[in-house]
Amino acid sequence: MVENFAALAARIAQLKKEKDAVILAHYYTTPEVQAVADFLGDSLALSVKAKDIEAKVILFAGVHFMAETAKVLSPDKKVFIPNPEAGCSLAESCDAEAFATFKAQYPDHLVVSYVNTTVGVKALTDICCTSSNALQVVESIPREQPIIFAPDRNLGGYIKRLTGRDNMVLWDGACHVHEQFSLEKILELKEKYPLAKVVVHPECKASVADVADYVGSTAGILAYCGKSEAQQFIVVTEAGILAEMRSKFPNKEFIPAPPIDSTCSCNECKYMKMVSLESIIACLENESPEITMDEQTRKAAERSIINMINIR
Repeated sequence: MVENFAALAARIAQLKKEKDAVILAHYYTTPEVQAVADFLGDSLALSVKAKDIEAKVILFAGVHFMAETAKVLSPDKKVFIPNPEAGCSLAESCDAEAFATFKAQYPDHLVVSYVNTTVGVKALTDICCTSSNALQVVESIPREQPIIFAPDRNLGGYIKRLTGRDNMVLWDGACHVHEQFSLEKILELKEKYPLAKVVVHPECKASVADVADYVGSTAGILAYCGKSEAQQFIVVTEAGILAEMRSKFPNKEFIPAPPIDSTCSCNECKYMKMVSLESIIACLENESPEITMDEQTRKAAERSIINMINIR
């Protein structure tokens, strides 16, 4: 924790009360940010939570597309993001204008987009998905219906392999964090910790997913680690999740998988780490930066999310 955590946390608590605000924090933010959050989770679960809570103000401690999604589902609430420069390499790999051009090349295809996209791409999407329900979403679509899957080629490729759907076209996007995990170094860790289970996010490359004991979303990985009798886990996703893992399961050992270049912190999302306690305080004090969007785009994006939620 930061040295002056207690004082900063107290100021945040005061501001939340004054502003009728709640803080939603993603698993990949820093431990001190997670510690002051009212709700901790993955991006879509937090956005759905935002819709249900009664507070007037939502502060989303995460990256830009997550705060956008919260605003899409909660148009009557004020939604703030502490650092507007906290983007997402995956969302930014799929520009809405370029995607519209790509989509026009496949007029008979239904568009399934991962929630890690901008509101502009969601507005061009028929059904959103998350890493936890992508398989369910795709399997809900008749097999003869061709699909565009965006933006993550690794998640899309994983679902394509599971379903055997040859009529699925993938947008060529990726997350810079999950792309950087080294298969060679994961295999070295498996030799060093032979009893450890390897848990992998499906945004990783196929060669990495192929050596996993479990492939799943952030929430899915947490649930698997809790249910498993194993005591050691090699964790192949963004390292911010380790704080929640160690908090929930203190008697288990979690070993972060290293990136290809061990001299850098490439297994951490630099954008998630842009959110600080100081930026949260400034955001609540100034009620800025606020997430805004035109209503036509918001409604189109909302439709794609609601279509996903309605799948049973």
